[in-house]
Amino acid sequence: MKGLIKLEEAALFLLGIYFFSQLDYAWWWFLVLLLAPDFSMIGYAFGNKAGAWAYNFFHHRGVAILLYLAGMYYSSQLLQLIGVIWFAHSSMDRMFGYGLKYENGFKFTHLGEIGKN
Repeated sequence: MKGLIKLEEAALFLLGIYFFSQLDYAWWWFLVLLLAPDFSMIGYAFGNKAGAWAYNFFHHRGVAILLYLAGMYYSSQLLQLIGVIWFAHSSMDRMFGYGLKYENGFKFTHLGEIGKN
């Protein structure tokens, strides 16, 4: 099952790349911004509960899609860019096994414990 999930997440990551290609930004922006959502891990400096909340919010694809759609509605390439990066990053993380976090620690995710096979 894990292989199937990783394949699905890879397809969603490619979808994010496709949507980025439809924007008027140079490709280096994608590479520079792709890891930006990981700054949410700073929340763990304030404890596991705050860390999990911050991480999960900034890795929630529903929020990313809403931002992208808001960007389309308001004709804002910047909002679309934020939504695409957010979506692609979240898919990439899940492809590598980093899921949404539980409050008992960073390594406990909805995809299983990080580091366990």
